[in-house]
Amino acid sequence: MKHTKLSFRVILYFAIAALTSLPSISFGSGFGIFTQGASALGQGAAVVAHSDSPEAIFYNPALLNDLPGTQVEVGTTLIFADREFTSAATGKKSETQDDVFYPSTFYLSHRFNETFSAGVGVFNPFGLATTWPESWEGRYVATKSELTTFNINPVVSWRITPKLSIAAGLDFVLLDSTLQSRNIAFDVDQKFEGSGNGLGYNLGLLLHATDTLSIGVSYRSKVTIDVDGTLSMSILPEDISGETTLTLPQQVAVGIAYKPTDRLILEVGLRWEDWSSFDQLKIEGAGQTLAVSPRNWRSTFAFNAGGKYRINSRYAIHAGYLYGQNPVPDTTFDPSIPDSDVHLFCLGGEARFGKVGLSMAYAYQLQEDRTKSTNHYGAFANGEYDSDIHLLAMSLRYLF
Repeated sequence: MKHTKLSFRVILYFAIAALTSLPSISFGSGFGIFTQGASALGQGAAVVAHSDSPEAIFYNPALLNDLPGTQVEVGTTLIFADREFTSAATGKKSETQDDVFYPSTFYLSHRFNETFSAGVGVFNPFGLATTWPESWEGRYVATKSELTTFNINPVVSWRITPKLSIAAGLDFVLLDSTLQSRNIAFDVDQKFEGSGNGLGYNLGLLLHATDTLSIGVSYRSKVTIDVDGTLSMSILPEDISGETTLTLPQQVAVGIAYKPTDRLILEVGLRWEDWSSFDQLKIEGAGQTLAVSPRNWRSTFAFNAGGKYRINSRYAIHAGYLYGQNPVPDTTFDPSIPDSDVHLFCLGGEARFGKVGLSMAYAYQLQEDRTKSTNHYGAFANGEYDSDIHLLAMSLRYLF
């Protein structure tokens, strides 16, 4: 019995340990996803103070009052990630599996009158998908990590005065995860599958300071999710139950938009994400605390700039740039989260055909090199991590 309890602690620790250190698949820090619409991506997500799309439900719902009628938009982003590890011990290189990921969006907005508007969005605000070779140097920490979240976000916007609008909404977040690694104690594959849900809220503010200058502020609260799951492993007679808590960080975005001409609008902004909520990982199961592991993640800032130039009534082009910090300190950096500071370069365009609008965007995310040395996780997978990501987005909008 004593040996069984020890095995359970070791197995469950390594299975769940990756859950709060999940690799980003797009230009959010940590494991945040901000590819929530093609028009926004083409402008480097600098759309907090201006928008002509229901994507505003995600970026700043106070912008909904500026949208006419009833609008529906659906879209997706194809994400091609390339990650490479070079071992400090052997010089051998390992690469993640070439997969394509596609976080998707659905938005519906409606303006009741000049004062009130409402909408609902469904999107994937956080997520990951990374698969390392089964025999690679860091296999005892992670081989495959997948996490999907769905946020159902109803919002209401109120134009208090012709220049000032505020908005509020609820975030119903559903989470599903699958994590695989090689168990260090028994050298066999193990899989943890878990799910949970949580509730948060979001707020927005828009000030039209002048006819050419607007200021937007958007806030999303933290969401705490209790994750219940099971661990399966070939040497175990049955699955083992375990649980942990995952806190999705609160976020603040600010933007200032300037419209020098009727055809051109420019915006600069910043985003703050409170990843410091990841101070530790506490794993529980069988009525006891199995392990407590430090994370010590830090809050981060991202800075962006973008713009839209309307060629004529039908066509427009977009461009943008974003620089984002990463939240993971060297002391707790591990191969399941090869995160680093990022540079995002974006181009896009849109076309209108009557009541139909089509937006497309391409972005290249360059992640700065990151080196792991012996730290809290020991000497596992010490070496250099190189990553770059290509993103291709498309959104289709219809105005009723």
